Amino acid sequence: MSQSLPTQLKVLRAVSDVPETAWNALVDDDAVPFLEWRWLEALEASGSVGPSSGWEPRHLTLWRGHRLVAAAPAYRKSDSNGEFVFDFSWATASERAGVPYYPKLVIATPLTPATGRRFLVAPGEDRPTRTLELARGALELAREEGLSSVHVLFPTESEAMALEPLGFAVRQGVQYHFLNEGYRTPDDVLQRFTSKRRNQLRRERRAPTEQGLTLRVLRGDALAEADPRETFRLYTSTVDKFAWGRRYLNPRFFTRVLEHFRHRVELVQACSGDRVVAGAFNLASDRVLYGRYWGCFEEHPFLHFNVCLYAGMDEVVRRGLVRFEPGAGGEHKLVRGFTPSLTYSAHALFHRGLDRAVREFLAHERAAIQTGLPAWRAETGFKD
Repeated sequence: MSQSLPTQLKVLRAVSDVPETAWNALVDDDAVPFLEWRWLEALEASGSVGPSSGWEPRHLTLWRGHRLVAAAPAYRKSDSNGEFVFDFSWATASERAGVPYYPKLVIATPLTPATGRRFLVAPGEDRPTRTLELARGALELAREEGLSSVHVLFPTESEAMALEPLGFAVRQGVQYHFLNEGYRTPDDVLQRFTSKRRNQLRRERRAPTEQGLTLRVLRGDALAEADPRETFRLYTSTVDKFAWGRRYLNPRFFTRVLEHFRHRVELVQACSGDRVVAGAFNLASDRVLYGRYWGCFEEHPFLHFNVCLYAGMDEVVRRGLVRFEPGAGGEHKLVRGFTPSLTYSAHALFHRGLDRAVREFLAHERAAIQTGLPAWRAETGFKD
């Protein structure tokens, strides 16, 4: 199909409205597994994502004739839950001023704070042009539906900056990532620490063995022995502990991904004999490991660190991956070898007064982050 033909924007209410092969042809190495068709389809088909959960699909797609040339997963949101770019204070201030903040439009991977492309473009297409076309489409859609704003969550830095000419304000955040700096063995990582910290980490790592527990990682065909119901119960064992916890995911979701998305899913399990007592649900691309959900049926000292942090670090080193992103939050990761890493989001608010106030807030927040980064990096416990 000739690139001289114009593109046409179509807004879709389900990712299943696009053939799997057409969507996945847009997903390159700088995207994330959470943008692959089968992951998004599992969220929607299981009912984990949809109107009842506050995530109404409004996927932006660009077509040249019958060929899909670009796409962005987008959702109409009636709240800010499950986003991990916290704008609750903006919503409160807006409502107090008599300006409705919800509904809004987000371009995001639902329930997942993982950085990666948010604007997917077919090979051979002009990426900057298609990206701006999708972003303009998002702004037009939001205005047509009477929404307050458009938010692009966890894009790449270059994508975030490219949106500024369209009126988006760029926000910075911080996560803690384990970076593989050419380590050959997990012990190479320990050698980076001071003697005191190294001994402490070794004690923590020995804890499961001393507690009679064994850790294993299931991936690929080995996932056939994993019980989706058990994986769901581990997930709910964590979200049900907190007042703000919400069961977005259901057993149908875990059944679908364990059956149809095995090339990306990895389960870390802590077992007492044949009995699973704790576990982590992770996803992996060809270069990056992503931690998502953790749960336990029994409490043991340092079990969370071993299942959610050390197991992932060791996998990244053994397999030569680039980094491990264990998820949002957790300053306890700093002293265990995780490095502060910047994340980005971009926000277009249609109310001028609110937009001005948010930009002032972001300027102060950005200054605080830039001031804090050197101190946070010094807390990793590395000798150098």
